[in-house]
Amino acid sequence: MHQQNVLFDLDGTLTDPRLGITRSIQYALAKLGIDEPDLTRLEHFIGPPLLQAFMQFYGFDEAKAWQAVNFYRERFKVTGLYENHVFEGVPALLQALTEQGRTLYVATSKPWEFAREIARHFAFDRHFKVIYGSELDGTRTNKVELIRHLLDEERLDPAQTLMIGDRKHDLIGAHSNGLQAVAVGYGFGSREELAAETPAFHFETVADLHRAFLAA
Repeated sequence: MHQQNVLFDLDGTLTDPRLGITRSIQYALAKLGIDEPDLTRLEHFIGPPLLQAFMQFYGFDEAKAWQAVNFYRERFKVTGLYENHVFEGVPALLQALTEQGRTLYVATSKPWEFAREIARHFAFDRHFKVIYGSELDGTRTNKVELIRHLLDEERLDPAQTLMIGDRKHDLIGAHSNGLQAVAVGYGFGSREELAAETPAFHFETVADLHRAFLAA
């Protein structure tokens, strides 16, 4: 893990957004006449692009899925965005990487304006050169496209760039762009989901990830 540039996913990697996302999904479904009282049944929405998730998990056509996304955003941008917390150990990890002289970026399928507000609110934005995310119209929600865009914009060498994430989309995006991928087990992807994408490294805790960077 010698790479100069380190890309982090946001949800499930830097922060635990479980409450804000699931409550906002619940709100969107209620607006469409679907009652889901059990928030744990909505956790599979954390990670993948929302439009595709509504289509996959509820069988919505694209028009109805966009309705759901817009209802979700009604609540998320006001309340859900802040129903979130930084994983224990992440601030110390980011500080250590900064002190090592590495250049850090966020690469999230969440709209960049939400991602930047989360980073500002929870005071870890200072560690990142740029926070990259999707557009509100759905552009670059796909991690393959998002990481390619980031690499092109920042003129980064894939061999000197690492991607860290908790879902298969992060690992697929990394591999498709020639990056080594690091899976973390404390987020929302199962061990089976992550192992199927053969990451270069797999760490169960933030502390394990931190130790590996210190040893690099």
